[in-house]
Amino acid sequence: MNVSYIAHLSGKVQGVYFRASSQQMAIECGLSGYARNLADGDVEVLVCGEQDNVDKMLEWLKHGPPKAEVEKIEQKQVEWQEHSFFSIS
Repeated sequence: MNVSYIAHLSGKVQGVYFRASSQQMAIECGLSGYARNLADGDVEVLVCGEQDNVDKMLEWLKHGPPKAEVEKIEQKQVEWQEHSFFSIS
């Protein structure tokens, strides 16, 4: 079953290759969506795909890449969104 989740991450998540690492992990998991920096220093990630793969990605987002320090993650399921790839903005 295809699902979409949006995650809002706080902490040391900008300037640590979080978006690029998220894109690489999403591609490995066969997911689409996006990762983008927010003006307040947080990162927003949308992941779309098979439930098991989305779960794997959401688990990875809890710690992110090696230099990241995720202090808080808020995630929620949203209505299915069709994306053809995982973008960085």
